[in-house]
Amino acid sequence: MASKHKLNFIDSELQKIKHNNLYRKLRYGTTNGAHIIIDKKKLINLCSNDYLGITADKIKIKQLQSSSRLVSGNDESYRKLEDKLARHKSHQSSLIYPTGYMANLGAISAIAKKGDIILSDEFNHASIIEACKLSDARVSIYKHNDMEDLSKKLKQKGKNKFVITEGIFSMDGDMSLLKQITEISEKSKAITIVDDAHGDFAIGNDGKGTPNHLRVSKRIDLYISSLSKGLGSFGGYVASQNNVIDLCINKSKSFIYTSALPSILVDYSTKRFESDREKQKKKLERNTKLISKGLRQMGYKTNSNTHIIPIIIGDAKLAMDFGKFLFDNGVFAQPIRYPTVPINQARLRLSVTAWLSVQDIEKSLEVFEKVYRKFAVNA
Repeated sequence: MASKHKLNFIDSELQKIKHNNLYRKLRYGTTNGAHIIIDKKKLINLCSNDYLGITADKIKIKQLQSSSRLVSGNDESYRKLEDKLARHKSHQSSLIYPTGYMANLGAISAIAKKGDIILSDEFNHASIIEACKLSDARVSIYKHNDMEDLSKKLKQKGKNKFVITEGIFSMDGDMSLLKQITEISEKSKAITIVDDAHGDFAIGNDGKGTPNHLRVSKRIDLYISSLSKGLGSFGGYVASQNNVIDLCINKSKSFIYTSALPSILVDYSTKRFESDREKQKKKLERNTKLISKGLRQMGYKTNSNTHIIPIIIGDAKLAMDFGKFLFDNGVFAQPIRYPTVPINQARLRLSVTAWLSVQDIEKSLEVFEKVYRKFAVNA
């Protein structure tokens, strides 16, 4: 039997995490529309990324493929949804991955290689950061939404140049300056990649996402997105021209060496895609305006104009206390701490969804007014 003493160093690592108020533990809950039930306590859920809140249809249970797509897992259901997603992004082809994280890892590492250079926004998601490392390309981080810094760093040499950004940034809720980015990229003959996981289906004409909203869709060379956020299903996908998708099929390790997303979930995504998304999108827009306006009237300094609304607390311990007060008063909004956000930038990240009723929002705002007075945050 292996000696347990070999792993004693892990205890000291955990103690460091706890000392810095960064310790995490799993909480078990059951989501139900606008609410989540944790330890028999019903709370208004402001942590869900199911932005459109599409009511689920029943799906037919069938045998799981239990194989990678390149072996025997490529169910016919994939063809229908991938065709729809390609048209949704005005591109020739799309490719579904088991998760959005795997879509980033797979696509970026497949097309960027040694000798290339990647310009990545400093606030990009962890999956983009890891994908850049896997690619063997040289990575240069430009300051968040800083076009002068991007232009300067694009002057560096590279066989192929890539600019990678999120559409809506997941922790700050602000939009990428895609109009300026695409103009700068085109001048430098750089390839523009957008991870629009949080904008896709939620904004833009027919939910086509952030580039559509900012009227630069035709300038995006590769889209990476999620099926588990705005669409409320599960999985990720990429959309681009045919040769890019063909390369991903042949080189993308997170596509080749894993089991296919179960066809049940592909069917589920297709049904949600075909639902009345516009009706839900309007509810989301209404709810976002109500919550944003209510928080600002109280004195909260929120600069987001999207359905992701961060309340910057700063201190990690204070953020935890803030979150506990919300929990005790019927609102679930998890504190976000380092390393997900920079040190001393702990926050409550509110996710607005179409699930929320006006009554849910009014009740939530009442609690936020109480916690504002108690902690004097952002005063």
